[in-house]
Amino acid sequence: MPDTYIGRIELNFSDYIVYVDESGDHGLQTLDPNYPVFVLAFCIFHKRYYSDTVVPALKHFKFRHFGHDIVILHENEIRKEKGNFNIFRNRHERVAFLDELSGIVEASNFILISCVIEKIRLLKQSSAPDNPYHLALGLGLELIHGFLEEKGQQNNTTHIVFERRGKKEDNELELEFRRICDGANRLNGKLPFEIIFADKLANSAGLQLADLVARPVGLHVLRPDQANRAFDVLKSKFYCEGGRENVGEGYEGLGLKRFPKSEKPR
Repeated sequence: MPDTYIGRIELNFSDYIVYVDESGDHGLQTLDPNYPVFVLAFCIFHKRYYSDTVVPALKHFKFRHFGHDIVILHENEIRKEKGNFNIFRNRHERVAFLDELSGIVEASNFILISCVIEKIRLLKQSSAPDNPYHLALGLGLELIHGFLEEKGQQNNTTHIVFERRGKKEDNELELEFRRICDGANRLNGKLPFEIIFADKLANSAGLQLADLVARPVGLHVLRPDQANRAFDVLKSKFYCEGGRENVGEGYEGLGLKRFPKSEKPR
């Protein structure tokens, strides 16, 4: 049962928790020609599975490669072999590390909702476009609510975890988050979500997995014909039509949401 009691306090929490990370710059003043997109990735985990399976798997991985579990997995640092990830003596070791990490992502059961704002097309569409972060956030929260409705969890409080970015940025995000949840959404109703901010040094398995998946999604949207092994691993994670019976299909426009909407599918 989702309802739990501690003394006289009723806790009506959902069975799911959501971890969020981003890829790319959400600003519109200057565009990176090599990566002119902003990606917000929402990873939805069943809490029991997350605590019993995902967290131990990442801990064991860290113990094997670093001897401790304090290291935090960052896609950017891994890709550039910076900091804690300057450990590979040769290409074989690096490939083995990446293969094992990809295997953990592939084996982990979570639902992925990823909103990609294509900034060049957004600027062509409007002379005064909305903040890409806010656009992606609104789309993502609406889709999460749809998933929770399918699971019968739409009336329970779901916590959505973001990594702290700075006081000003966090205040702006929280204000927009609460505005959307209070009814400024296409569902025309309140969304039972609570925002949680985690310190950058928080060793959260969920935030680290969200960090690992965001960039491969952006690269797929930018260069769909380019080999992208990391994205191939994620195809079975996307929220899609038909549920698990339709794994790896039907996610375009649902689990993978692009804005502005393409005039024709790629």
